[in-house]
Amino acid sequence: MLETKGKSKLPQISPGDRVKVSVKTKEGDKERTQVFSGIVIRVRKGAARASFTVRHVAYGIGVERTFFMNSPYIEKVEIVTHGDVRRARLFYLRGLSSRASRAKLKSKARIMAPELVVEEQPEAEEEAEAAEAAEATAETTDKKE
Repeated sequence: MLETKGKSKLPQISPGDRVKVSVKTKEGDKERTQVFSGIVIRVRKGAARASFTVRHVAYGIGVERTFFMNSPYIEKVEIVTHGDVRRARLFYLRGLSSRASRAKLKSKARIMAPELVVEEQPEAEEEAEAAEAAEATAETTDKKE
């Protein structure tokens, strides 16, 4: 019987999420943290063998990397945005350019936390600019007198 390490320390990851994975890498006798960011295209479940695959395009070349959930080399996984996808495996992104894949993936950011989304208010900005302009003209007229 296989023993498992227990619960993973990572957040709940699903396909379509844009993530940043911090991985410990060893170069010679030095150890450093390397960040791999991209879109999760596959999540495999299982106690000890659970993994997820992240894909990103670097200089026009698609790079995919598979990480084990229980790996001691993973320091943290930061979810940048949650994707709104209809499939469990997003292998169709391999045939698309990075721009086309971004267009295909919808973001759940507005649905999940609408109070965190800051929308621009052009009216307030215009009023502030008009007030500043009025103050500046008042100062120049005071200096002339």
